[in-house]
Amino acid sequence: MGRRLRSVLVLAHVGDTAAWLGAMIYSLAVVQPKVAEFFTDADEREDFATVLASGARWKVLALAALLALSGAGLTAMELTDGESPGGAWTALVATKAALLTIAVALFGYVSWRLWPARLHAHMTGSDELGRIQARFRLIALALTAVIATGLIVGVVADSVR
Repeated sequence: MGRRLRSVLVLAHVGDTAAWLGAMIYSLAVVQPKVAEFFTDADEREDFATVLASGARWKVLALAALLALSGAGLTAMELTDGESPGGAWTALVATKAALLTIAVALFGYVSWRLWPARLHAHMTGSDELGRIQARFRLIALALTAVIATGLIVGVVADSVR
């Protein structure tokens, strides 16, 4: 049973990470450039971005929760396995946990602080909109890097256990 449970947790953990990372890369590399190309009018582009993002918050938070739960399950299995996983593994798993915390904090900032500011700037025609959009892109790149780093750290942790 332990081997099957570990396999399920690994599949959930890696699959979830791949889904989040893939969505971020696809958005940055494909969707956003195509939206900019298709919608030449800035207001229409921003309206479409609003529709596109609608409802995504809870899906991303569900991805983060699944990552946390599957990671906690894998960690618990490793710690109760009978053998000490070692200092390197422990440090890497702590790093993964910190990276997930950073990813959730970045997403929370964008979702609950920056997104309302972006909507307000768009609706009022504020000059701030361009700066807010630039901050969105910068944070999206940082979030993508954090998620990718977490995936790499997880692979390294698995190899040193």
